[in-house]
Amino acid sequence: PPAVGGGGHRPAGTPRHPLAPPGRDPESPQPQAEVRVARIMATLADLPDSVLLEIFSYLPVRDRIRISRVCHRWKRLVDDRWLWRHVDLTLYTMRPKVMWHLLRRYMASRLHSLRMGGYLFSGSQAPQLSPALMRALGQKCPNLKRLCLHVADLSMVPITSLPCTLRTLELHSCEISMAWLLKEQDPTVLPLLECIVLDRVPAFRDEHLQGLTRFRALRSLVLGGTYRVTETGLDAGLQELSYLQRLEVLGCTLSADSTLLAISRHLRDVRKIRLTVRGLSAPGLSVLEGMPALESLCLLGPLITPEMPSPAEILSSCLAMPKLRVLELQGLGWEGQEAERILCRGLPHCMVIVRACPKESMDWW
Repeated sequence: PPAVGGGGHRPAGTPRHPLAPPGRDPESPQPQAEVRVARIMATLADLPDSVLLEIFSYLPVRDRIRISRVCHRWKRLVDDRWLWRHVDLTLYTMRPKVMWHLLRRYMASRLHSLRMGGYLFSGSQAPQLSPALMRALGQKCPNLKRLCLHVADLSMVPITSLPCTLRTLELHSCEISMAWLLKEQDPTVLPLLECIVLDRVPAFRDEHLQGLTRFRALRSLVLGGTYRVTETGLDAGLQELSYLQRLEVLGCTLSADSTLLAISRHLRDVRKIRLTVRGLSAPGLSVLEGMPALESLCLLGPLITPEMPSPAEILSSCLAMPKLRVLELQGLGWEGQEAERILCRGLPHCMVIVRACPKESMDWW
């Protein structure tokens, strides 16, 4: 009989190895599939630079800097411009000295989007955002397009110190000076600003809304929790902001009906509307019928009023919006229900999205 070591079959009567899997001789050559699997096993060192950069981009800033000490290759990758396009500093209470080091060493001309906190609730000894830092951002970061400030005290920071390259400015739970957004201020400030987000900014009121006309490039406005804006102020403000193409009114004291009425009067070119359904009724929704440019409508719950339009009433109004392509309903509790099926069947030309309120994405930029 052929020898076992030569790759032949086991002679008849020879006992099987006790650990051998069924149908497999422990002394036979390794199958080709297992050889291929063994060859494709990779370590971090085997990954290309582009994959490592994608992995590193999910790390907090502090960890990015730490991994630069692992080896020369990782140090080179941490210095890569691509990795510092979007920076989130809201995770840290950062001393001014560290912030200045990051600005000079890593961000500079690479930076496109920056998210940072001002530590408004951390006590008087906590570092605050300064006019000098804002001016340095403008000077050292010529490609900075988006700035998101969280819980920051900006009452001593003039709006003229913000980088003039900004296209998006987001203020979340920030204190601002009363003079920041008044109409009488310099109209040449932030000449490229296209989008402004005002989320829980307590000082923002009617006269500030009218003062937004100074930003001639402005096309998107998001108001969240701006409780000092009145229905009269919103109507007067939108009359002067008739060129807006996107408007979001979320969690404000304004009723949805009054908001939609002001939109239908003054924003005939608006393309995207997003608002909470507090105070929404079928007649209030019907004022959007015939809006010539409206492409996307998003209604956010939760359902708290019996006047809320039924799915059939929402369908009827949407069919009268000639360019509507996206209808999104969030947090209404209709996902998987008959309401969703009615809307999907009745709006075959639209993308109908019915879902719970999503969690915040890590890709904030």
